[in-house]
Parts: sequence; structure tokens; C-alpha cells
Amino acid sequence: MSRIGKKPVLLGESVTATIVDNKITLKGPKGELSLDMHPLTSAVVTDGQVVVSKKNDTKLANAIHGLTRSLIANMANGVKNGYEKKLEMVGTGYRVVKKGSGLQLSLGFSHTIDFPAIEGINLEVEGNTIIFVKGIDKQLVGQIAANIRALRPPEPYKGKGVRYSGEHVRRKAGKQAKAGATGAGK
Repeated sequence: MSRIGKKPVLLGESVTATIVDNKITLKGPKGELSLDMHPLTSAVVTDGQVVVSKKNDTKLANAIHGLTRSLIANMANGVKNGYEKKLEMVGTGYRVVKKGSGLQLSLGFSHTIDFPAIEGINLEVEGNTIIFVKGIDKQLVGQIAANIRALRPPEPYKGKGVRYSGEHVRRKAGKQAKAGATGAGK
């Protein structure tokens, strides 16, 4: 039995939920999100909370039960507070400029990279090396942040690249000369 799925999702005063044909829609001060629930699950809205239940007791139903509850909890938090990821650019000449609603990144290539704006995501720049990805959909915020990081992931020798704020980059030692080697011919 899913321990996570049994917990009710508390909505709070500013969030409302409606369920129609196994599709749940949450509305809050930041926006609106919907989720088509799996046929093995169902949900009921009662006095400010959503209770998710499963239709049978199979292994798949248990997994989907907990997943559905977590997705609804993430949606409730997103429409109430929103989500944010912070990215830092480390490296000489690495910088970002807000261009319209998208970004223009200089990442050490011979050209700049234009990152387009995505609907539902707000891209902000602080200084010229810090990027904030904000939105109400947790999965979309994380995916956009990962797409920006993938343009130039941090490399292990000098640590240059785009990284999440607070991310620890494991550093490797560079090449070292052999002891006792004198140069040519060996």
C-alpha cells in the first residue's frame, strides 16, 4: 500500500480544485494547472483537501497512487507559490543578456546562443552571469533549467560552464609530469 498516496493534499484558502471526468484542475493566485489522472486512480475534493484513492490493489496501482498524489501536491504548490531554479555561469567571458522574453548566451563558442522564451516560463537575469527560471509547473521549470545547463555543462578540470546554484562540481587533477623524466627520448 502506498504511504504517500494515503496522505491528503492540503490546498489552502487561495487554491480551488475541480474534478471532471478523471481530470483535476487547480486554480490559484499564480495560475491554473490540470492533470489527466490514470484510470487506476480517482480523487475527491473535500473541505480544502484532495484525497486520492486507487481502484484496485495491484503493484502498478500502488505506484500510480503515490505518483498521482505527488503530482497533485506539486500542482497545488505551483499555483500557490510557484517554482524557481537558479543557474550560475562560471568562466571567463561567459555571460547572459535578456533578449526580448528569451535569453542570449555567450558560452565560449564562436557564436552566441539564442534561447527562446517558453510559454508559462519566466526567464530573468541578475547581473550578467545568473539566470532565474520561474514558473508554476515544477516539471517544466526543471526541464527548461536542464536544457539551459546542457548548452555548456560544467567541466571537471576548471569547473567552467553553466551549473545549478549550489551544485558541487567534482574537480579532477590535470596531467602531471612523471617523476624522474628528463624530457626527450624517454
